[in-house]
Amino acid sequence: MTRVAAVDCGTNSIRLLVADADPETGELTELDRRMTIVRLGQGVDRTGRLAPEALERTFAACREYAAVIKQYGAERLRFVATSASRDAENRDDFVRGVLDILGVEPEVITGDQEAEFSFTGATKELTGRTDLTRPYLVVDIGGGSTEFVVGDDHVRAARSVDVGCVRMTERHLVHEGRVSDPPTEEQIAAIRADIEAALDLAEQTVPLREAHTLVGLAGSVTTVSAIAQELPEYDSTRIHHSRISQDRVREITEWLLRSTHAERAAVPSMHPGRVDVIGAGALVLLAIMERIGAEEVVVSEHDILDGIAWSVA
Repeated sequence: MTRVAAVDCGTNSIRLLVADADPETGELTELDRRMTIVRLGQGVDRTGRLAPEALERTFAACREYAAVIKQYGAERLRFVATSASRDAENRDDFVRGVLDILGVEPEVITGDQEAEFSFTGATKELTGRTDLTRPYLVVDIGGGSTEFVVGDDHVRAARSVDVGCVRMTERHLVHEGRVSDPPTEEQIAAIRADIEAALDLAEQTVPLREAHTLVGLAGSVTTVSAIAQELPEYDSTRIHHSRISQDRVREITEWLLRSTHAERAAVPSMHPGRVDVIGAGALVLLAIMERIGAEEVVVSEHDILDGIAWSVA
């Protein structure tokens, strides 16, 4: 057993996993898993820079995570940073801050590396399942980008495209500093056009339609699952490996896009940091399902974070 810590810092959230890994059995025993909405990617699409307040929110979360890692006595730590910090001119400020707090340099990984980690984390425990047919298409819908990975036991093809719930919201739904509430038909059509163009790009290198099982990762997908199940609160044990039909995803997406901020915030399983971006995230999921003809999505709570942990072990 090796006690490891993994940090995944994305565009919208930063997450920590502390776990005991047993490479011989393939088991990852979770000790602590937590998530903080920091919006590191705030304004990056427009300015090309990480905002000072976004950096401070992220560093505050890192200080909290440093205490947790010390408490559990993790032997190894890997910190992976994704879309927002890849795009930013001032990413050196981010790197220095993380190094000072956690003692490791954040690895600003490529989209392809991101996809590899997501696939490993999502599919390692599906091995041997007779009710799910391979190949898998693993889709990780993040804040700034979406990763597509097709594979069986190993990755066959992967592609990252710059379509995510935060990026689409900021690009199309923000007017004079405020998010449209609810968005107009024209705004929704503009998001959909960006998503379709990104899917065209992904299909140039990833055979999306050859997959037999769609596995969906990250907060937009897990939140749609929680809404579909009408959970009284966010419950990862009920969300993990739930299966949501395309019709149900469409119904939820349409409701999210015509609802107000207050109506979305009243959903008991909704994280406050997702209220304004969940509509765009759900639309990405729906567009993918329609493109490949997926009748359902298998929702996984295990994702890039678990893949990072395995890479350390």
